[in-house]
Amino acid sequence: MGGRPHFFFSFPSYRGQRNFPGLYWSAATGGHVGFESWLERDQAMLLDFTPEVTGLLSQPLWLFWKDERGKRISHAPDYFARFEDGRGLVVDCRSLDRIGSRSTAKFAATRTACEVVGWGYRVVGEVGAVRMVNVRRLAGYRHPRYGADEGFVARLLALFSAPSPLVPQAALLGDPITVLPAVFHLLWLGRLAADLSRPLPDATLVSPTATR
Repeated sequence: MGGRPHFFFSFPSYRGQRNFPGLYWSAATGGHVGFESWLERDQAMLLDFTPEVTGLLSQPLWLFWKDERGKRISHAPDYFARFEDGRGLVVDCRSLDRIGSRSTAKFAATRTACEVVGWGYRVVGEVGAVRMVNVRRLAGYRHPRYGADEGFVARLLALFSAPSPLVPQAALLGDPITVLPAVFHLLWLGRLAADLSRPLPDATLVSPTATR
């Protein structure tokens, strides 16, 4: 799979609908992936935030099979992610309190199908609220334009070569209003790191490298 998205499904919007469809722009692929709920949107964002992910598709395939009674069953997983080492990962998004017996059976069949072709499989639910708020904030600076000035990026990396408070350290290079977008972009890329399990106040320690 290349990095360009291909849509097998449309994501219509209509009056009175109960889900929340839309398109998310992926920095990893440079294109859009669809979502049908805020949970799916957040999971697409988290996959995009994973530095090893190079490809991302929404609802990439249909699976068809028959259950033990001969009834025809079908399922379209929510996402397929390709990693830089060639691994594939299929993802289904579902709140844990909404996984009933039918969903459990579909997810089990999907996992088996993925194992046959050598792909990973994961069922994901809600992420910690604070971490998700932080990732959404950084996602606002995911576009490459925020890191286009390579000289400025090099100065920022040097400035944060040791753990330093976010805003006071950024202010050493200029007005934080102009400097912080590039800092957030580097945090998105993983070239800088901070503890995203906690809120990001002005004094948040930013480090050159860490596991996100």
